[in-house]
Amino acid sequence: MKYPKTGAVLALTAISWAHLVAQAPPNRSARSLPEGAGREVTQRVCGATCHGPDTIMGKGRSREQWTAVVNAMVARGAKATDAELVQIAEYLTARLGPNSTPESASARGSRSGAVAPVAGRGPGPLGAGAANSHVVDDAGAERGKTVYTAECITCHGLNGRGGNDTLPAEQRGPDLVRSVLVLHDRYGNEIGPFLAKNHPLRSGRKGSSLTTEQVGDLAHFLHQTVYYTLRSGPMLKVQNILTGDAKAGAAYFNGEGKCSGCHSPTGDLAGVGRKYDPPTLQTKFLFPRSVGFGRAGARTAPVKPVTVAVTLADGTFSEGELVRLDDFNVSLRDAQGQYKSFKITPQVKVVKNDPYAMHVTMLDQYTDKNIHDIVAYLESLK
Repeated sequence: MKYPKTGAVLALTAISWAHLVAQAPPNRSARSLPEGAGREVTQRVCGATCHGPDTIMGKGRSREQWTAVVNAMVARGAKATDAELVQIAEYLTARLGPNSTPESASARGSRSGAVAPVAGRGPGPLGAGAANSHVVDDAGAERGKTVYTAECITCHGLNGRGGNDTLPAEQRGPDLVRSVLVLHDRYGNEIGPFLAKNHPLRSGRKGSSLTTEQVGDLAHFLHQTVYYTLRSGPMLKVQNILTGDAKAGAAYFNGEGKCSGCHSPTGDLAGVGRKYDPPTLQTKFLFPRSVGFGRAGARTAPVKPVTVAVTLADGTFSEGELVRLDDFNVSLRDAQGQYKSFKITPQVKVVKNDPYAMHVTMLDQYTDKNIHDIVAYLESLK
């Protein structure tokens, strides 16, 4: 049997792919990202390889929430420069932030008692989740919180995580965040019938006394609580971490920590307290390769690459940014952008330079007090 040449195979593959695309149903990329600075780079980095606009055009997120999303995408392999990542975070915050006006849940019929939408994505991180996921109506959830506080909080706890051990066994309600019934519920279609079986309420009334609207609002509140547990909700926001002593942090910086050997409060760290908020400062000094976005409008320092120098047996020398290093081969990209790869033998000398190696070493030496003191000191460098 004769096989087609490589060019023919590629041509056939291209034709087959084009046919599949033509036959495929319209995808969620039909919607467009809103205009604004950073739209193009966001579309290129996020949309060209992973997902369409629909997955990020849901409920607006705060700046720190979008930062967490971008960091998660980088961890999963998204490729972009530090400047592009900052631009993406700024664009998403400005155009898809908490004050933006995306299609509201109530506009799609998610008010209490309404039929659950069956098309599109639910409110999972970047659109992940079942197509009929419960879309929370914030106003309804706020009303549902009142119902929960009045009728459910004693047995199920402040955050729906179940009654504590100090309660009598008959009052120790289950964890509603992990409840299969709540997870399967859509707009009260499971919670309502359960309560209607005369489930006791805190007021002494029966669950069947709740109106359809109250059940729907309670469902919104419980689903909102579940979503807040799965992602960065108010209950999971970083609290005030400026609990350290700035003077003690300065002493550690210049003494035992040996930070001053590489850094200077009047040099590379000048004004660092203006660039980053305290949680980002802590993340950046503990894990400097993480993507840490500065305060709005602040310019941030790029992450330094790992470099490698290779000397062959005949004395040929090459150096550049490390691409890959294992027990058998080393590859790099030099200053001119040329890719080079070498087989490692006993005669080949390889010297790796990681500018953040000391940060990794110090992770095993910091105490909690050291960490908080350093953050307090760095935050003082205005």
